[in-house]
Amino acid sequence: MSSLLLMLIGLALFAFGYFVYSKYLAKRVYKLDASFKTPAHELNDGVDYVPTNKFILWGHHFTSVAGAAPIVGPAIAVIWGWLPAFLWVTLGTVFFAGMHDFGALWASTRNKGRSIGALSARYIGKRGANLFLVVIFLLLLMVIAAFAVVIKNLLISTPSAVIPTWGAIVVALLVGVAVYRLRWPLIPVTVVGIVALYALIVLGDQVPVVLPENFLGMGPATFWILALFIYGAIASLLPVWVLLQPRDYINGVQLFIGLALLYGAVLIGALFTATKPEIVAPMFNTALPEGTPSMIPLLFVTIACGAISGFHGMVSSGTSSKQLDKETDSRFVGYFGAVGEGLLSLGTILAVIGGFRTVTEWEEVYSAFGAGGVAAFVEGGGMLMQNGIGLPASLSATVLATMAVLFAATTMDTGMRLLRFVVQEIGDSMRIRITKVPATLIVVVVGLGLTFSQGLGGEGGLRIWPLFGTTNQLMASLTLSIIAVMLIRKRRNPLPALLPLIFVFVLSFWAAIEQLVSFTDPSQPDWLLFALDVIIIVASVWVAIEAIIAMRKAAKDPPEDEDEDANVQAVREEV
Repeated sequence: MSSLLLMLIGLALFAFGYFVYSKYLAKRVYKLDASFKTPAHELNDGVDYVPTNKFILWGHHFTSVAGAAPIVGPAIAVIWGWLPAFLWVTLGTVFFAGMHDFGALWASTRNKGRSIGALSARYIGKRGANLFLVVIFLLLLMVIAAFAVVIKNLLISTPSAVIPTWGAIVVALLVGVAVYRLRWPLIPVTVVGIVALYALIVLGDQVPVVLPENFLGMGPATFWILALFIYGAIASLLPVWVLLQPRDYINGVQLFIGLALLYGAVLIGALFTATKPEIVAPMFNTALPEGTPSMIPLLFVTIACGAISGFHGMVSSGTSSKQLDKETDSRFVGYFGAVGEGLLSLGTILAVIGGFRTVTEWEEVYSAFGAGGVAAFVEGGGMLMQNGIGLPASLSATVLATMAVLFAATTMDTGMRLLRFVVQEIGDSMRIRITKVPATLIVVVVGLGLTFSQGLGGEGGLRIWPLFGTTNQLMASLTLSIIAVMLIRKRRNPLPALLPLIFVFVLSFWAAIEQLVSFTDPSQPDWLLFALDVIIIVASVWVAIEAIIAMRKAAKDPPEDEDEDANVQAVREEV
């Protein structure tokens, strides 16, 4: 099958999702109201609550959720064959992720920008809220520790990405000053910022930075991890307009240019070159390497970001809802943000199933479960771009590696900001006031403690990562339960939330039980992961039961904020 045909089918499904299904959600389910005063205006503090242009906010939201996971997950999952991965990414994005991200943003905006953890106390009950916070804390801890290791590995394996990775921070600071202080027009600032960023990519390709084995008294791995945590801590404390918004916006535009190069390589390669980008990977892989787990339910937790992800709900309710200028912007920011990540996952699939010359080459890379990942994406995508648009292999690899690093970095520091919020919420639940700086220090200490727990190379950063997929998807189902309760209270159609909720919860709970059994394998037991998995399973079941009780109660109680309310009907903007 041609890579071009698969690409066109995927793009058509995403177009349907945004132009048809998201409009249905906006008008009939969430009933967006342009006159509603968003938390960004009501609670504007110039730091976390800041009314933001929807394009800049989309850049923040998109790049915060589009870290390494939408590359790693699909790049691993194609080991079962490209068709299951393709269907889960496309249909999952349209009917699951878009609804989830859009809904979490809407729910938080309607509740003064409160996080999903705080909303659980209001809509599900205080009994399950503290357990909900435990799941959120563990999930965010996994993200910041693991992404620090992923970025460190890329900076060491692809030294040409070092200059553009750190240079992008300077570009973002200048863009923030130009837009928010000098009030320069967004389009010319964007053009100059993107040109500067790609100039840094070209420079990085020509001047790779390789640290010596002993740098400032430490190895390269230790240095990069410490540098990343220091950067993340500072970035998470700065007002969002200084670094977070402009950096994420520029990165978002840069990603779309990178995706345009990748998709353009497939198009041009199929139409105008002798080396057609044909799919060499099997549609269904019947020759799985030994030790590969069953596709069901593992496919649905291996591909999380890029189909549906609980982490997205935390970004939607943790940072994006505090910057939403108008409620009607939430369709573009939330749903189209999910579509953007779907495009990245689809591009990853195209790269790892069509970027190799032969089936033998592909099988050599996929010799074991988990053997794909970012490296397969960079290698396969680089080959596609070299054959399709003639971009040199080394420069192609630098572009793709820089994409992966920048998005992992934005996800990491956004995760640190979110984890700081969670620490403060935990303090509030214990009636202990924890301000921003102490909360951030707690995050850094705990994150570094986990990352360095098995050595200064950061091996501990991936210590609890095997739990990420199931925890992340359980988190998504719990977020959908809050959205469903809100919709039932308002007497609106809850099925767009309930159907994904049931599907995701059943499969992720199934996967969690399978993992629990695997952690007791007598040949290699892992009692730490077993204990954490038990905590996550118990917390998820508890919150799920509370959610069912809350839904039944909501159906019996008087309706909340009906559409006939004069304030809601006052101004209805066409979406």
